[in-house]
Amino acid sequence: MAGSLGARLARSRFFGGFVCGAALGAVASALTVRKLLGEPRLPPAALQSSVAAAAASAKQQPPPPTPPQEEPITETVLEKYGFPAAGTQIRHYTNHALSYDQAKRVPRWVIEHISKHKTLGNADRKHCKFRPDPSIPPIFTALNEDYIGSGWSRGHMAPAGDNKYSPKAMAETFYLSNIVPQNYQNNAGFWNRLEMYCRELTDRFEDVWIVSGPLTLPQMDDDGKKRVVYQVIGKDDVAVPSHLYKVILARRSETSTDPLVLGAFVVPNDAIGFDHQLPEFQVSIEDLERMSGLVFFPQVNKTKDVRNICEVDTCKLMSLEEFTLYITTRKLQSARTLERLRKIMSELQEKGIEPDEYLLKVYKKKEEELAMQKSVEAREGRSG
Repeated sequence: MAGSLGARLARSRFFGGFVCGAALGAVASALTVRKLLGEPRLPPAALQSSVAAAAASAKQQPPPPTPPQEEPITETVLEKYGFPAAGTQIRHYTNHALSYDQAKRVPRWVIEHISKHKTLGNADRKHCKFRPDPSIPPIFTALNEDYIGSGWSRGHMAPAGDNKYSPKAMAETFYLSNIVPQNYQNNAGFWNRLEMYCRELTDRFEDVWIVSGPLTLPQMDDDGKKRVVYQVIGKDDVAVPSHLYKVILARRSETSTDPLVLGAFVVPNDAIGFDHQLPEFQVSIEDLERMSGLVFFPQVNKTKDVRNICEVDTCKLMSLEEFTLYITTRKLQSARTLERLRKIMSELQEKGIEPDEYLLKVYKKKEEELAMQKSVEAREGRSG
């Protein structure tokens, strides 16, 4: 009967290959088992039905999964010897971070965080010196010699005065990676007043973040065409920016529900008189991002989560009189002789500015210190 069944299967056009083999194997196994157990054989019709069921079951079984083939890791020809390195990676310091422009020998941007605590302390800039940043390859660094005799001052982007809490943090602001060639009067005048305003903000905001940097913006020539032209100084060709920018983000406190305040400012790298105030140089954050190619504070929704700093705060810089009193006070504090101390006060009077109560206290205290010092030196001289 098995031979007759095999001939019948061979003539069937519905079975072939793997399916026929699976069906025959299943039926043959069933026949063998039944024969061994002495069970009665199935009638032909039942056998045919069993074969068909076995074939259908074999058809429904999915093929075994193919094991995944791991693609060989191959090195592309493009990156075989590495891509050009621009050196724009973020460099971290005690209280600031920056991205450096190796071609122009100046920072692209410098970010810092200030608070009331950080603007107070005994760190003194007289112990600091301008020097090359040890993290910048010598071939790409500016040198002090590039600035000397150039007609440009060494302008801090993260100011030394923002780091009185830490001698190390203050010293790091004197790395030339944090410096740009800056108009002297701008550096000592308008830009200095802007930095003082940022420190003043810490009286009203617990946290203030500031991003500063240089810009070389296109200028319209006489022929009506725009060009980007900038001076370079020193043997290292340090780029002189046409403008400087500062972006300020301030937070009332960590737990405050008040929105953040934000302001962006672009200042020409020229002398700016005291008759100019900060709002004259305010630009939209979008315009500054377009000028600089940078996105500032990318984790802040600047269209929803912030308010204009000049609408929330004063954006008022010191007047000439206030600034003169401030500078005179600093000079008094650093005076080393009674003669120098009295000369400073005389210069203030010549300008027609009356000293305020704080300045008079500083003067009196310093006068007593220097008088005592002079007396001690005189006694030591006689005993010697």
